Amino acid sequence: MTRRPGFLVYGLLVAFILGSVFPIYWSFLVPSHGNDILTDKVPPLLPGGNFFSNAQQVLDTIPFWHALMNSVIVSGSVALSVVVFSTLAGFAFAKLQFRGSNVLFVLVVLTMAVPTQLGIIPLYMAMADFGWAGHLQAVIVPNLVSAFGVFWMRQYLADAVPSELIEAARSDGCSMIRVFWHVAVPASRPAAAMLGLFTFMQSWNDFLWPLIALDQNNPTIQLALEQLQAGYYVNYALVLAGTTLATIPIFLLFVAVGRQLVAGIMQGAVKG
Repeated sequence: MTRRPGFLVYGLLVAFILGSVFPIYWSFLVPSHGNDILTDKVPPLLPGGNFFSNAQQVLDTIPFWHALMNSVIVSGSVALSVVVFSTLAGFAFAKLQFRGSNVLFVLVVLTMAVPTQLGIIPLYMAMADFGWAGHLQAVIVPNLVSAFGVFWMRQYLADAVPSELIEAARSDGCSMIRVFWHVAVPASRPAAAMLGLFTFMQSWNDFLWPLIALDQNNPTIQLALEQLQAGYYVNYALVLAGTTLATIPIFLLFVAVGRQLVAGIMQGAVKG
């Protein structure tokens, strides 16, 4: 008989869930009351009625909608490109035999050990030479390919696509691109959904490179929220109201791809 989890297991799960949800709830709670609750000895645990007024003040203070659209364009473009190129490269490394494939794959993985900060200055000089400084291309183009994405998709496709299935498709006259499209792509959907979600979140939350490559007239959402803290006095109610608004697209994206995300996690767990 299978032993059911005990009270301690459920207690730890509830504590973990509450600990994970509380920062999000606090980000909503503070702007619903105001800055004053930050100094209260016993802050209220129920929301107030000031959230929408603080949210409207955020919209009036910074170019929120423009920055939000920029972040959607940047994150969506980067995530789509990383998924496409990583799936192509991962399939090639996992299932195609060519000279130097192992060495090339090791070199791709080794690039993840190089700190991103080392390339900021030459990268900015290159973007300036192209005339892209201050434009979204400067944020999108350097991130179109991800070494981690290639590694992730290669490891997944190595087990998800049987070599016998590829040989059978080739025997039936399919070209390699048709094998990729009709065999590898359907099999890689769970892993591609996870990679796309994580890449979108990483690009959405990126601050350092957009801060260097863009200006205040063309910001992403993170740069726009930083403008709320530029003064001598920081109104944390406005900062957290803007943070809450900026979290909504990520939440909607997670809801949209949540089923594929759970399927990818479960499939990996079963294989392990």
